[in-house]
Amino acid sequence: MKKSFQNLVVDHMTLLVEPRYYPVAYALFRIVFGVDEAGIIYEKRKRWPGEAEERSMTFAVKIGENRSPRKTLSQSIFAVVQPSEPASQSSHVRSMLEARGGSAHWQHVALRTSDLLAFHKHAIERGVNFITPILKDDDEDLIQVFSGEWIMPGRKPSGLFFEFVQRNPGRALLQKIASGNRQAWFRDRTFLGLYQEKETEYQSGKVTPFIDEDLFFALEKSLAGRPLWEIKAADLKAAEKIMKDYAAAKKSRPAAPALA
Repeated sequence: MKKSFQNLVVDHMTLLVEPRYYPVAYALFRIVFGVDEAGIIYEKRKRWPGEAEERSMTFAVKIGENRSPRKTLSQSIFAVVQPSEPASQSSHVRSMLEARGGSAHWQHVALRTSDLLAFHKHAIERGVNFITPILKDDDEDLIQVFSGEWIMPGRKPSGLFFEFVQRNPGRALLQKIASGNRQAWFRDRTFLGLYQEKETEYQSGKVTPFIDEDLFFALEKSLAGRPLWEIKAADLKAAEKIMKDYAAAKKSRPAAPALA
């Protein structure tokens, strides 16, 4: 049975675009989608080492108008990101665009839940990997966590992952997160923190998958040879047991020793 925290809805989406498309994308959102100045949520910039001028890294806009009491949560939000690094410097955004062979691609969808801690626990117990702990955004009244990428074993990183958010968390919940996770209060653990996390992954060549390869193979084997319409509730229950058993076994394994 579906839990309340699984009633996920789209909170926002992040679009990667080539630098030449970046200002055009801004104009399109302003002109075609009718985004006025009040609809621009943020625009973040950075001066890279060796550069004289700041460069825009990302902007976010909200589109649509909803006159319901929960107006803010009902609007659609889009964040647009360009590879702003100098050409001589590595850029995971540039790598994602080049690997997928296009001038614009969706990077991640943020799904909003009523109980992020419960959903996070649910996902962890089924073998889902996350690249951050649950974080508190300093600029917005939300908590958030980012998953690993959807990657086929043996293939290049896809650049596609999920963000899960809960808006307007109560004080008791924030205190609970803070007491168990000091990283949640690091100032740069928002956009810039995620940006650096992905850059580190891509430079190292070790991108965290949404689920481990071994779990992927186990699920693939359990469902193999069956067309989609023949996958029954019992098959899904068996698959979920595989996921939970894998996650439990992984949790019980001793941590790898730290590198000197």
